[in-house]
Amino acid sequence: MASERDLYQPPQEGLRARLYEIIFEASTPAGKAFDIALLIAILVSVLAVLLESVASLRAQYLGLFHLLEWVVTLLFTIEYALRIYCVGQPKHYIFSFLGIIDLLAILPTYLSLFLPGTQYLLVIRVLRLLRLFRIFKLVRYVQESQVLGTALYASRRKITVFILGVLSVVVIIGALMYLIEGPEHGYTSIPTSMYWAIVTLTTVGYGDISPETPLGKALACALMILGYGIIAVPTGIVTVELAQASRHAEALRCPHCGRGGHESAADYCKYCGGGLSGED
Repeated sequence: MASERDLYQPPQEGLRARLYEIIFEASTPAGKAFDIALLIAILVSVLAVLLESVASLRAQYLGLFHLLEWVVTLLFTIEYALRIYCVGQPKHYIFSFLGIIDLLAILPTYLSLFLPGTQYLLVIRVLRLLRLFRIFKLVRYVQESQVLGTALYASRRKITVFILGVLSVVVIIGALMYLIEGPEHGYTSIPTSMYWAIVTLTTVGYGDISPETPLGKALACALMILGYGIIAVPTGIVTVELAQASRHAEALRCPHCGRGGHESAADYCKYCGGGLSGED
């Protein structure tokens, strides 16, 4: 996996190079100070959004909440523009995961000018705290998240087939319950009956709709028992893939520096030069 430096291709000298060092590099004092200040701003803005949703606080401090919201949004907008300016390949940053998150972190405030209430979507800024792993060198956490992502990606076909099977069961059971119970018992349509089937199959059991006929109750009991078995299926699928991904990641992780991402045929770490077999 390409590093952030390789992906964004930083400039070699000048103002852009200095900005890149401050904004993207957490290894320098200036870069670390910038990122810590950024994290504080994120926490303050998210806390302001949460408190604004409390009616009593909103009535008393609405002006302060809006001021904080706009100040932080303007700062994030300037930061986003500087990130685009100082990278060598702006499109690589714009369409990267963190680049998209950075953009989504500023859009809700501007959208609130046209769609009141959308400012509460600013809580998405909490995703920017993912930079915490980079700032404090929590490489192991990043590697473990990559292992989890690999397992989920490898499970996608099995999970898709499983979900399609569950949807088929929901449609069939929903239609049967519509015929058995009917509108007089709350099953006013097949989609409503499908909603009941999903709630029952997942063992949530809201209780807003329930069967009243003996046949309907028998079908509900069968669906409940089926639900316990179905819950274990995706867990087992992901667990198997996670175990395989973990073994593969351990095999490709350098025993000296702990970093992964090596080719399967590699003999030496591409970061520290140590032997992947444990020998220098």
